Amino acid sequence: MAGTLYLCATPIGNLEDMTFRVIETLRKVDVIAAEDTRNSIKLLNHFEIKTPMTSYHEFNKFDKGRQLVAQLLEGKDIAVITDAGMPGISDPGEELVKMAHEAGITVTVLPGACACVTALTLSGLPTRRFCFEAFLPADKKERQEILEELKTETRTTVLYEAPHRLARTLSELFSVLGERRLTVCRELTKKHETAFLTTLSEAAAYYAENEAKGECVLVIEGVSREALEQKKQESFAEISVEEHMEQYLSKGMSKKDAMKAVASDRGLSKRDIYAMLLSSEE
Repeated sequence: MAGTLYLCATPIGNLEDMTFRVIETLRKVDVIAAEDTRNSIKLLNHFEIKTPMTSYHEFNKFDKGRQLVAQLLEGKDIAVITDAGMPGISDPGEELVKMAHEAGITVTVLPGACACVTALTLSGLPTRRFCFEAFLPADKKERQEILEELKTETRTTVLYEAPHRLARTLSELFSVLGERRLTVCRELTKKHETAFLTTLSEAAAYYAENEAKGECVLVIEGVSREALEQKKQESFAEISVEEHMEQYLSKGMSKKDAMKAVASDRGLSKRDIYAMLLSSEE
């Protein structure tokens, strides 16, 4: 009978956030797959957990993942832990979960600390709808594509960033997104935890002059639907109604449907669009 894969959340700063259930599970499983065994050994020693560890990280996630699945199929129970927080969130654990499901292995989660949700709830920004982008891609082209998508994101956005890259990232965000409300969360759950409620421009200016310390989570306000609608109408105002119509007609739309679409884009009625077209023909 196959074993079980346990995804175990670990503290993101304060060791007292470790749950009793996680401690008990880490003690009873056969193996602990850790993102960095050098970091995790400190945690295990603190809670007097003697279970054998093996490394499972971004650079061995496929080969080691297959080995771990083989052990699970042999009946071993395995726990996965990351350096801090929930395995599988911005973490190679997601690949192991996928492999386990494909092999028919039972996967269960032991919830706990997660920097993304912790920062979001601390931010003072809307929490009902949010998106999580983790770390922005290092690849320049892919990074720009993500930033362009965030220009029209109406949900609150959560990003991770390392302190030595924070100033550059804030400058990029302000350049692409424009002014937005922002909360910079640092040292979450630790003694010097801070939630800096500010704006993108102010944060970019501050961290251009002041060194950032500790891992940071950026919580960024989404753009309002009203602002998006206004921006869209302004962009269409730069072209004539005839050119606007042609954009839709060239896609195979009927004249009636094209007029309806143009009217919607410009915040006008179909009658207004019809009158403008007639006027241009005179």
